[in-house]
Amino acid sequence: MAMGTARSYQRLRLSLAGLLVLHILLRSIFHQPTVLLDLYLFNAIAFLAATTAFFSPPFNDHFARTSLTAAIVLWALGSTETTWNSFYATALWNNFSDLCYILFYPLVLFGLIRALTVHRELRAMEILDVIIITCGFSSLIATLLLKSAMKRFDGSSSSVFLSILYPVGDLVLFTLALFYFFLEPKAARSILLLGGIAIFTVTDLYFLYTSANSGYSFAQLSDDGWLIGIAFIAESLWHHGGEIQLSERIMGAATTFAMIFSGVILTLSALNRAAIPSAALIAAIMTVALSVIRLAIALQEARGARTNLELTRIDELTGLANRRRFMSELELLGSQMGTLLLLDLDGFKSVNDTLGHDAGDTLLRQISLRFSRVIPQGSTLARLGGDEFGVIIPGPARSGLEVAMAISSTLTYPLIVEGNEIQVGVSIGRVINDGGDELLKRADSAMYEAKRAGGGTVLWKP
Repeated sequence: MAMGTARSYQRLRLSLAGLLVLHILLRSIFHQPTVLLDLYLFNAIAFLAATTAFFSPPFNDHFARTSLTAAIVLWALGSTETTWNSFYATALWNNFSDLCYILFYPLVLFGLIRALTVHRELRAMEILDVIIITCGFSSLIATLLLKSAMKRFDGSSSSVFLSILYPVGDLVLFTLALFYFFLEPKAARSILLLGGIAIFTVTDLYFLYTSANSGYSFAQLSDDGWLIGIAFIAESLWHHGGEIQLSERIMGAATTFAMIFSGVILTLSALNRAAIPSAALIAAIMTVALSVIRLAIALQEARGARTNLELTRIDELTGLANRRRFMSELELLGSQMGTLLLLDLDGFKSVNDTLGHDAGDTLLRQISLRFSRVIPQGSTLARLGGDEFGVIIPGPARSGLEVAMAISSTLTYPLIVEGNEIQVGVSIGRVINDGGDELLKRADSAMYEAKRAGGGTVLWKP
């Protein structure tokens, strides 16, 4: 079954390549536009490329495959509408193709980012970043180029804006693909994506140039460049790519620039409204508004990440620092003056054996509370596991001795658990930080010496 499916997919890819070669050969022979060649076969190849992308192997990121498939489908729909209107008097909705072509770029941008990076869960920030970059750079394009382009191209401001938007979108995609290629020059996916986007970009630029100089005629051989580029993009999903982890930095930088551009455009608009085209102003407002939303989401995620980090460094039973945080604080102590105490309760095991683990947990919480009351500010008290605790006390050695004595005194009177008076003691190993290694091991040795002596505090000595 799996072998048959693999063969079917292989035939699908070969069919795409075969139909593309066939169309190029027929176009080279028949120079006049025909419905069969330019409406049906041309667009069928585009839809077949979308199908090839959709059925690409499962090692792909799901969102990359979906996004690139949707982009190719939209381009194919826009192409179908355009070619239909070229052959038939009953024109379809003229703005539909423009909408499809506009949506093609952010979808390819998003798919490109997901296809060339380490797989991870989709985050709202990724989608917002793509929209912000699209709106921000659209605003910049309209501000810098629209007025000068209006003098050269015929048509409304919106049609001229789209004419310059497409090649700029191509160049943005090409730049990103080129960047990834330099990072992963041997990855088949990087090579195919760069080749596909480069061919698509050159075709777009050639179309724009010939249209501006009245040299373009419908159904030229050069139009197959779009199909070749799309076929390469679809084929890239059938090959493994080098997975890198720089996308968040790239997107973050691009988003920041887009927001800055939009802020400058809004400032210029406030100073001289006539200097900024309406299209640029609308895009700039959208960019700034979405950037504010993105900032709010980023702050919320940062707070959540900080909370999660704190939870991983806290002992769930007692609320004290856990072993992970204790070891981190011990590393930070370095060569500073300070004392390390290692504590082990005496008589705790019998409580667990006679009253049960729930009573033992209650006892640990009460003992932790007593210890916390005598720990000076700036020190770290942690439960290291079971009935073992650790204390890091910055400052002179005398401070460590005083804290050890205070801890011992907290257990001189009994604790009440489930109506039972319980008396436990504590053995403390104390070591003064001399900047050397194995502080914890030395404290552990002193603590066991104290335990053998029946409790109390023992200072480690060489």
